Amino acid sequence: MFMTVLSNVLNPVCLLSILGGVAMGISFGAMPGLTSTMGVALLMPITFSMAPHIGMLLLIGIFCGAIYGGSITAILINTPGTPSAAATVLDGYKFTERGEAGRALGISTVASFGGGIISGVILILVAPQLAQIALKFNAPESFALAFFGLSIIASISGKDMVKGLMSGTLGLLLSLIGMDNVTAYTRFSFGSTYLMGGLSFIPVLVGLFALSQCFLTVEEIYVERTKAARTRNPLPTLKDLKTIAPTILRAGLTGTFIGIIPGAGGDISAFVSYDMERRLSKHPEKFGTGIPEGIAAPEASNNGTTGGALIPLLTLGIPGDANTAVMLGALMMHNLTPGPQLFLTKAETVNTLFAGFMLANVFMLILGFLGQPLFVKIVSIPKRILVPVIIVMCTVGSFAINNNYYDIIIMLIAGIVGYFMSKGGYPLSPIVLALILGPMAEGNFRRSLVMSQGSYSIFFQRPFSAAFIIIGILSLLWPIISHMRGKWRMAQKG
Repeated sequence: MFMTVLSNVLNPVCLLSILGGVAMGISFGAMPGLTSTMGVALLMPITFSMAPHIGMLLLIGIFCGAIYGGSITAILINTPGTPSAAATVLDGYKFTERGEAGRALGISTVASFGGGIISGVILILVAPQLAQIALKFNAPESFALAFFGLSIIASISGKDMVKGLMSGTLGLLLSLIGMDNVTAYTRFSFGSTYLMGGLSFIPVLVGLFALSQCFLTVEEIYVERTKAARTRNPLPTLKDLKTIAPTILRAGLTGTFIGIIPGAGGDISAFVSYDMERRLSKHPEKFGTGIPEGIAAPEASNNGTTGGALIPLLTLGIPGDANTAVMLGALMMHNLTPGPQLFLTKAETVNTLFAGFMLANVFMLILGFLGQPLFVKIVSIPKRILVPVIIVMCTVGSFAINNNYYDIIIMLIAGIVGYFMSKGGYPLSPIVLALILGPMAEGNFRRSLVMSQGSYSIFFQRPFSAAFIIIGILSLLWPIISHMRGKWRMAQKG
């Protein structure tokens, strides 16, 4: 078995398929608006003529590469290439502002590799067992997870928690637009058929982070406040690697577990891990100012979800996210029916996919470092040239999601709103987090009440949901407790 799997993976065609998939995935991930899901969906048809394991490894390579690729633009131009890189913006761009873009990219590459490998090891060793735990997650557990995620807003709000909570509230209100997923009643659509489906997430994300940054940059150019960009780009130091090693381990494990849960993805796990590392840190006040842990945590976590999402897909036939939903279709087209029988009847193919997944992460590490000098060149491009290019990329990326001109309008509005919020000191990340988790929280909350016939006790009768809700409440109260403890210590010293 081992030798057969090894010969399958080391086949030149298979190696080229994995390498090409990772390279294309990085390209998709680094382009704002072109998500990993889009890359997997666009290239799935060409895999039908390939051998099953080769075709699936091409898609897995795209998946892994795209999740990592999102961090490149997040770090270099303050624009997350994919939703899962939204948390990377918080510290990543600060490195670029200091002239340490290469160092930040190196940390991201190592962390992404580490998170992917950790999830791969877990995928190989304990896939069936972890999938059984994920099966216990129903509407109450999913709501509790979303509630815990929303509680993180208090931690990522920066110095002004009130402004952060206001941003989060705005995100929740925006998430209500569209058709009610329980009653099918249309809300806040104002008679527009476009808004019946709710706000498309990608245009809002691109507008808030990318377009608003373009507006701010144009303002800087015209008031002559632009400073010459420093382009010293050291690789991560040995001290950096020692610092981020525990972070990668914790975030990789967190990302893998969250990736297993259907409906949860890299965007949620990235924020959860970022918040966790901030709370565990001896210097939490440095998060958001550009520290290695602030990049390593979200990147290890969102790449950890890649292996985690494959666990319920292969063992139960349940896709963990949009990417694996597309892969489910590809598996079925190749006559590979996911489930326990797959491990018995197609054990060789399954093990080849496991080995190929690990190899995809190795290729991602190599391509990440080899491409770094090219990536960094973006920083040295004059802003008067870079800004129009970014605006064009934003427009194309927003339109390409649904081939709908309304998405461009939404992106523009989000960009204007993001500009004025940035000027006013309102953080943008809480809006993104609320937009992601709002529908998940609302839908599962109402389904839970239907299950319990209106009784709220269902959330505390189930161990996982009770645990997440308690942790979420503590997460909300923690900033207040920390503030009061700080004042008490000051009083003691006085």
